[in-house]
Amino acid sequence: MVKLIGAALILFAGTMIGFVQASRFASRPNQIRQLIYALTRLETEIGYGFTPLPEAISRSAAMLQEPAAGLFRAVGRRLDEQSELTFRECWEQAAAEIWPNTAMRQPEQAALVRLGSTLGISDREDQMKHLKLAIQQLHAEEENAREDASRFSKMWKSLGVLTALLVVILIL
Repeated sequence: MVKLIGAALILFAGTMIGFVQASRFASRPNQIRQLIYALTRLETEIGYGFTPLPEAISRSAAMLQEPAAGLFRAVGRRLDEQSELTFRECWEQAAAEIWPNTAMRQPEQAALVRLGSTLGISDREDQMKHLKLAIQQLHAEEENAREDASRFSKMWKSLGVLTALLVVILIL
């Protein structure tokens, strides 16, 4: 009886590990899409609303979902609290802070860091160009993420179940 309960728990745990990994692959394109939307809102605030960058960051954060809202809130908080830091430093620290809590990968982070190094140091038109470039890069990454999700999501689900089943067979 104890072996049967243990086998069921191992099978359940392995299955859940596979499903968690699959959900990370599935959520990555959605998070990239949210980040694209966030940058589009920021572009609108800067380009058409003539809003100063710190205020544009705060306004945009209020309209976004996680994880993009977390990034913008962290940038806004750092700008308010630590006036000795440049915008670039605030942006990079915020990205490093929220990145472990996302399903996104290094290419998306690199695009954001590049964007952060150019925002706030040039005129409005130049900032809009850099935002459009970052949005284009993220669109390409979103397409790659969709392909990865369709390819690896099923694999991780099956791998979790089959690995747990193998362990159960070896134990019994």
